[in-house]
Amino acid sequence: MPDNTMYDKIVSSHLDALKRTGNYRYFLNVQKSAQSFPEFTFENADGNQKTAVNWCSNDYLCMSLDADVLQSLVRVAEESGAGAGGTRNISGTTVHHNRLESSLANLHGTESALVFGSAFMANLGALGALGKAFPGCIILSDERNHASMIEGIKVARCDKQIFRHNDAEHLESLLSELPIERPKIIAFESLYSMAGTVAPIQEFIRLAKRYNALTYVDEVHAVGVYGRGGAGLIEQQGCAGQVDMINGTFAKGFGTLGGYIASRTLLIDYVRSFAPSFIFTTSLPPAVCAATLTSVEKVRSQSGLQEAYQAHVCSFRRILREHTIHFDDNPSHITRVLIGNAARCKAIADKLLHEYGAYLQPINFPTVPEGEECLRLTVTLRHSEEHMRHLASALAETLASRETE
Repeated sequence: MPDNTMYDKIVSSHLDALKRTGNYRYFLNVQKSAQSFPEFTFENADGNQKTAVNWCSNDYLCMSLDADVLQSLVRVAEESGAGAGGTRNISGTTVHHNRLESSLANLHGTESALVFGSAFMANLGALGALGKAFPGCIILSDERNHASMIEGIKVARCDKQIFRHNDAEHLESLLSELPIERPKIIAFESLYSMAGTVAPIQEFIRLAKRYNALTYVDEVHAVGVYGRGGAGLIEQQGCAGQVDMINGTFAKGFGTLGGYIASRTLLIDYVRSFAPSFIFTTSLPPAVCAATLTSVEKVRSQSGLQEAYQAHVCSFRRILREHTIHFDDNPSHITRVLIGNAARCKAIADKLLHEYGAYLQPINFPTVPEGEECLRLTVTLRHSEEHMRHLASALAETLASRETE
């Protein structure tokens, strides 16, 4: 057996560095309840059961709690079992996968869609495969792109250039220096979940057409909560059918599990055939696909749902202003309170949880750059005005406390 002392010492030093800077990640064991959400219970350090309100869930529309979604999950689990039993190529493609992919293509107005185990895996597989498909390809990536997109670009092993966040002028300056015939992919997010900024989608599409580039857009935090029927910001900004490939998730606006891409049939078939993260991953369980289909179709059929959610966000922000809580007043539903220090960010979050029963996970490096540590406040359709006022009061008192300075 090897002597592990040297290896353990090195690993420990890395973990100790995270703890010193306040960037070490502690997990809170949340006992989620479909009946009482956003309220939940957890066990504190003394072993006592405590109650708190969840302010960091991405289940924006609370579709994970929907009775019809749960009924579909249970019904198909009883019919088909808990798991798929194989990859999509080896017995893991069912009628539930095909129905879901058809519904997603209809949602986005594309020819086809392809379901992955997660949106991370979809970005990894799709960007990695597309970057290898075209000889001499270069990917132009927004500097704030999600880690999954960055990893996908690494897998592609093609040239890349980084443009300033949402800066169409800088992007055009890079594109203008590239040969028009060189394959190019412009990769960006429609909505950036840490800052809440929204991309100038129309302008990026215009540049793609002018400079002969494909567009790849991550809509993970937009699907379900923006656009007609939850089709996302691409649809809301009048760009449906003009983007070459869309990445989305089921784990946020639709409340289940998994991710997908939507595009032309030819590009979908290419990714399906060449992306290792798709080919070699066990398929999502049929029950999850059935529940997701119910969620997607229900969100699409509920007229005014997106508007109702945005109104809820506006009410929340109005209450924060009444309590003089300073936050980034961006055009999205992401409400960020900038702290700027990892240790203080954690201290504030700890005080909110243990003294006020408000659960906010501190957002630190590497999720955000150092100096941009923040609290991200996420309101869902189940948060009441009473919940909102309690958080605003607790946050105002905690931010003013010398204990968290």
